[in-house]
Amino acid sequence: MRKFILVAGLILLFAVEILRVYFIMPFPGSQKADTIGFAYWLGRNIIWLRILLAVILIYPVVYALRNNRRWKKLALVLVLFLYFIVFYFVNFRFEADKMFYQPTVKTFYNRTENKVDSNKLVLGVLINGQSKAYPVEVIGYHHQVRDSISEKPVMVTYCTVCRTGRVYSPLVNGKPEEFRLVGMDHFNAMFEDAGTKSWWQQATGQAIAGKLKGTTLEEIPSQQMTLASWFRLHPNSTVLQPDGGFKKRYDDLEGYDEGTIAGGLEHRDSTSWSDKSWVIGVNYAPGKYKAYDWNELVKKQVIQDSAGNIPLLLTLDDDGKSFHTFNRRLADQVFDFSILHNDNTMTDRQTGSLWTTDGTGIFGLMNGYQLERLPSYQEFWHSWKQFHPGTEK
Repeated sequence: MRKFILVAGLILLFAVEILRVYFIMPFPGSQKADTIGFAYWLGRNIIWLRILLAVILIYPVVYALRNNRRWKKLALVLVLFLYFIVFYFVNFRFEADKMFYQPTVKTFYNRTENKVDSNKLVLGVLINGQSKAYPVEVIGYHHQVRDSISEKPVMVTYCTVCRTGRVYSPLVNGKPEEFRLVGMDHFNAMFEDAGTKSWWQQATGQAIAGKLKGTTLEEIPSQQMTLASWFRLHPNSTVLQPDGGFKKRYDDLEGYDEGTIAGGLEHRDSTSWSDKSWVIGVNYAPGKYKAYDWNELVKKQVIQDSAGNIPLLLTLDDDGKSFHTFNRRLADQVFDFSILHNDNTMTDRQTGSLWTTDGTGIFGLMNGYQLERLPSYQEFWHSWKQFHPGTEK
């Protein structure tokens, strides 16, 4: 019986340490099943589980070290030493917030001072007339950057494995909350709030475990495009500059914007509708979603469609990176766009007016009009279909 308790206790001791991290990090097979509830329970009870197993193991370990043969004693010591190695790695090396740190210096430059390549992708945010841009290959490493725009606190987030950029208000129950990166669920980053220790999904802003399960953070509208396109729309914007202390980390994401990065979790599959293919996901109505093949948008540059009763328009700038999604209905009229010129402009069939690809009428009868922008995101197909069930394809 002592031998059984010793062996079983050691196996459980190793198991709780390893599984606590395994289920929330991108290890082989770990992100496929719906195990977040069990992972959360392990995380919240790990200290008590360690104490319980330590109490169970004290007597059989002491007995074995006193009475077993020398080679068995040595084997037991090695197993215990191995446990402490596992303990160190899973608690100090494989913890998400020990791998991805927040910037220590946040510097914003205007257009004339900016050092970021204008062809780089950014997440752009506009609040009450103030605009800021956050380079994807910078926030992609940090996973989240806390900031304020027009005195409103914002939490700018990005998950490189899902290619999901989202901006949230970090207010929980009306109060500012601190969040730390805790792991992943279905390959999507998760954050833990300091107050309730709930776990929040990056792609949706929803708490998926803990006291606040089912609660959703307020999403703040953002746009992904090249910095040059963002400056064209918002010439007075400022841009987050890379923190010099993380240069090596940023360099590791070189090529991420184009999908040519070497890492298998982040590399783009250039085919259509594969898990690692790019799509444009559109939230055209509350709880209603539709996905479009990125390759098709690159080929056509303009896609016109309808989803529900919403006539949609997707456009691509001539940089091949900056996309826009609109409602084609304006002033009780649905517009069709037939010509895309090589200067980011297009023409509507109804009035012959000239429009920019960002939905602004600049010449003709519709001069000065603006199409309504719809929430849309460029991300991996595996991510969009996972977190937007029932999406139309």
